[in-house]
Amino acid sequence: MRAVIFTRSPGSGDRGGTFMRGVVAELVERGFEVKVLTEGLSLDIELEGTDLVLVAERIEPELARRIGRHRARHGGYRLLFHDTRGRALTAPEAMARYDLGDYDGVLAPGEVVRRAYLERGWAGRAWTWHEAADTRVFRPIEGVEPEADLVWLGDWGDRERRAELDEFLLRPARRLRLHGSVHGDRFSRRARLRLRLSGLRNREPVPASDLPALYARHRLTVHIPRRRFVDALPGIPTIRPFEAMACGIPLISSPWDDCEGLFRVERDYLLARDAAETREAMQAIVEYPELAAKLRESGLETIRARHTCAHRVDELLAIDAELRGLPAVEALG
Repeated sequence: MRAVIFTRSPGSGDRGGTFMRGVVAELVERGFEVKVLTEGLSLDIELEGTDLVLVAERIEPELARRIGRHRARHGGYRLLFHDTRGRALTAPEAMARYDLGDYDGVLAPGEVVRRAYLERGWAGRAWTWHEAADTRVFRPIEGVEPEADLVWLGDWGDRERRAELDEFLLRPARRLRLHGSVHGDRFSRRARLRLRLSGLRNREPVPASDLPALYARHRLTVHIPRRRFVDALPGIPTIRPFEAMACGIPLISSPWDDCEGLFRVERDYLLARDAAETREAMQAIVEYPELAAKLRESGLETIRARHTCAHRVDELLAIDAELRGLPAVEALG
């Protein structure tokens, strides 16, 4: 089988690209020929002999349209659009510019996005295809003892974001006098000062390949999804919880609606609804190693059982089999 993936070229530190890089690695390991393209200068040449084409919403609408027209003229391959970030709901005006009439369907990062494509008439078929952890990269590092309490990954951002970070990160860390680091951009001088007052330090963003070792050196991490995405994209937590659990670090999350049952709350991670609950959860993980161990083991169990890139490739090949009218087991064999 030969697959072509169209996407903007993600850098090694790009959080949005780690999932697709894991999917590509899994396909290659299974013996598939995979080509990743950022543009389509000659579609006749680039798509010759191709069986499956994935087009990410990272590319421009005009290229997406050209690929659809090519498929309509030539046929011979299955064509799927991948809304990697749920932009059908977070940026509907932009996504309305995409003409998907010649596509076989859409891969959506959650059920609410899948329904949006169908209800708005943007696609005839759509499947839920959650993100997952590339366990070739994101895995526990044995023999490394934590040297600090807390690590958080992300940017400072706008006023709304500052309020969320104060609620679920800075105030709890300051009250407990935790030590740790925050890795991200867009931190003003004032923001860095607030971090110092909380006991944390601002560090540079970390490449994906360095994250397992970084997680291993800390006792816990916090997932703080942006409130506007929590409201617009229920059931879609972003890639960070998948990768953190795959690395075996205890996780605390601010509220989000796991309406699709991806994880087991209070077993795979601790849910905190405000600063006080966040502080209590942090203190429990730091002071009770047995709780930290249970969270680590449970999170890993769920990732390995349900949320690896290998699982998503199985799902992708089952969709491909459906489009070809084949039993799924034949496509997977």
